[in-house]
Amino acid sequence: MYSFEFERPASIDEAVAALSVSGAQALAGGQTLIPTLKNRLASPSVLVSVSAIPELKGVSVSGGAVVVGAAATHAEVAEAAADGFPALAYLAGNIGDPAVRNRGTVGGSIANNDPSACYPAAALATGATIVTNSRRIGADDFFIDIFETVLEEGELITSVEFPIPDAANYQKFEQPASRFALVGAFVSRFDTGARVAITGAADSGAFRWTDVEEALDNEFSAAAVADLSVDVDGMIADIHGSQAYRAHLVRVMTRRAVEACQ
Repeated sequence: MYSFEFERPASIDEAVAALSVSGAQALAGGQTLIPTLKNRLASPSVLVSVSAIPELKGVSVSGGAVVVGAAATHAEVAEAAADGFPALAYLAGNIGDPAVRNRGTVGGSIANNDPSACYPAAALATGATIVTNSRRIGADDFFIDIFETVLEEGELITSVEFPIPDAANYQKFEQPASRFALVGAFVSRFDTGARVAITGAADSGAFRWTDVEEALDNEFSAAAVADLSVDVDGMIADIHGSQAYRAHLVRVMTRRAVEACQ
């Protein structure tokens, strides 16, 4: 029978110390980790629950950004960001089902970097800053590849700072059963220009669509997206859709998000 030790630290320092043990794995809401354990895709010897650490909780608006504690749940983000950053609140409020939204956490989603997760797109489209126990990392430098980030062993996300754009919208074409994004497009408009991030579509995970960003900087309208396309070869192909289908959805969802920003 598979077994492991369970630690429940009360502070960030205690959590970092517990995670320094070989085979230790952080546990937040468990919405990704628990299914992974059930399918024997991971076998940590120590689970370190961070959900009770006060410094990792809470959602606030500060300095033109929504600051989300790593252990804040999707439901908490959906409620707290509704006035200040509606696009982020909408994203959070449409993840999974009520059970997932009341257990899943922002830090867990960002750290896991699932190719169909919603938060990586929000982080890239806003130029978010991922704060850990030891450093601050820009979203553009944080995500490496599918299920891979620059987080080092034992490093713990403590919060994520999402700058609030002048206008933003998130459009998700979801798989009906899981409500994961087959394709999600997050569009943000800042004084400095547009940022567009896509999730659910690419083999490598969420990415910025720089071609459409440049087009939107010249003309922020749905028409600017009409003739652009992503490389089909980099798209995911599975039982839910072909590479060509996902590439088509990237343009469709991006155009809808741009229209909603106007």
